[in-house]
Amino acid sequence: MKRSAKYVATYHKWVEAQTYLNWTAPFYTAYHYKKAGLPCKLRVQLIEVESLRGAVFFYDPSIGAHNFGFFFELLSDRVKQHGYTLHSENELQVRHERYTEQVKKLLFTPPASDVPGSSLCNQLYGNVLLDYVQVNNYPGYIRFATNSYQDTFFSKPLPFEELLEKILRPQEKKK
Repeated sequence: MKRSAKYVATYHKWVEAQTYLNWTAPFYTAYHYKKAGLPCKLRVQLIEVESLRGAVFFYDPSIGAHNFGFFFELLSDRVKQHGYTLHSENELQVRHERYTEQVKKLLFTPPASDVPGSSLCNQLYGNVLLDYVQVNNYPGYIRFATNSYQDTFFSKPLPFEELLEKILRPQEKKK
């Protein structure tokens, strides 16, 4: 997925201005409210299926399409900051009868290492999946999930909630 120099520069200004603070803590709160069965301003769906844990952050018009796209970039950057490597990235279009779905898919893998003092492969949180789905080029949602191995050669995965907190940094304040 190639990004223009102008796009990258605008994104860096967005990060420097900490514009993301308008959504990182609110999405973090919305995730936990949803988990507790409480109503929340932003729509979040939980992903809790066997070895797949995560959240779907739905677009809200109050965010703005431009900001939502940058929010996806921020999540990607922060996953990399935690030692994960971008293993693959794909863009695809799925044409349906009445609409077209555009999907950006990123797959991150943890660093290859053993758990200290053992021969277990340290999977940390598991592989990290990050998808940005648009419908007719209009923002839909961002899926942020971990997929862990359930095998005796791998360590037990760390909790998704811990990764979510590290990525969204809900306590972060404006500089």
